[in-house]
Amino acid sequence: MATFTFELVSPERLLFSGEVESVVVPSSEGEMTVMAGHAPVMAVLKPGVVAVSEGKGAVRRLFVRGGFADVGPDGLTILAEVALPMEELDAETLAQHVRDAEEDVADAKTDQARQAAAERLSQLTELRDALVH
Repeated sequence: MATFTFELVSPERLLFSGEVESVVVPSSEGEMTVMAGHAPVMAVLKPGVVAVSEGKGAVRRLFVRGGFADVGPDGLTILAEVALPMEELDAETLAQHVRDAEEDVADAKTDQARQAAAERLSQLTELRDALVH
């Protein structure tokens, strides 16, 4: 299978950089699978799991919360507001993300900001429920 370059970067660190076969991206418009030769696109990320297929059945899973995915001629770059390997995501860490999102909803000054924060909270709650079950 053809490969392409993928990088996932958060403000704290570079979490992944290398050649991959495919990447499943949790975009605000729905999950999308990026493969070699994908059409250029930019997407807003929702909280979720990025699944990176490195070949030979190896799949690396990384949690992201917010940011952008940019597919271009050089490959895929994800710039995440928050990102960490799934093995570092425990129930308490995810619960903290949910609490932060609840505070964002309570602190929102406009209806638009409140709606966006409520959507993030809903996505995080769905993710928490999916990981628990």
